[in-house]
Amino acid sequence: MQKNAIVPYILIMAFGIGLIFFLSVQGVGDQAEITEEHAAEEEGGGEAAEGEEGGDAAAGDFDPESHAQANCISCHGSSYEGGVGPSLVATELPQEDIEDILINGKGTMPGGLVPEENVAAMAEWVLSLE
Repeated sequence: MQKNAIVPYILIMAFGIGLIFFLSVQGVGDQAEITEEHAAEEEGGGEAAEGEEGGDAAAGDFDPESHAQANCISCHGSSYEGGVGPSLVATELPQEDIEDILINGKGTMPGGLVPEENVAAMAEWVLSLE
């Protein structure tokens, strides 16, 4: 009596299709949560920027290191020692030049990655890297 060799392949295919379906549904749910969080941040940021006191509080809450982790490590490396972009560690540029680069960009680095009210704090943080 011969066994049918196609049955294991059909089972593997059915399992794979089910797994892909499950992961895609899970991913859609995660994306919806991220979108809702992002919308809430934008709404809260807009309200804080409207009032003078709220704008000052938002500038005081700026964390340069977390901002760099979110926006800079893809080019400057996880230890900021360079990658696609130059090293930020022990830079010899003056603070004014760093602020100008953060605002206007330079080379392949786009400008405007740091909100203008936080550029000075970010430049000071870059200068503190050793």
